[in-house]
Amino acid sequence: MQKEKLRNARKRKGFTQQQVADYIATDVSNYSRKESGDVAIRKEEWEKIARFLEVPVEEIYEEEDGKQINNFENITSSSGFGNNIQGNYYCNVPEFLLENQRDYIEILKKENQRLQEELNALKKK
Repeated sequence: MQKEKLRNARKRKGFTQQQVADYIATDVSNYSRKESGDVAIRKEEWEKIARFLEVPVEEIYEEEDGKQINNFENITSSSGFGNNIQGNYYCNVPEFLLENQRDYIEILKKENQRLQEELNALKKK
């Protein structure tokens, strides 16, 4: 689902997709796919974009339509699955899996910190 409220607000404020993409630390093609609804926009991204555009999140936010786009038409033995557009390889992964992995990484970071502190305490003995 196209993010018309977002697109209209960006244009009204006079910003390009490149400027917003730079602000949220992504490439312009990925941002374009977010704005066109092909890639989900995470909550943190909505908040960053709203800050950048100096508007409330509610003014630009639109629900995701729940569809997951999988690009399996370009299956080849050398690249697996996904799209290869101008040398950039894209693989659509459901957002819930990415969020799960982010959460797991945070847990691992905390556990590594705890173990490092424990090791340091043992070294002092």
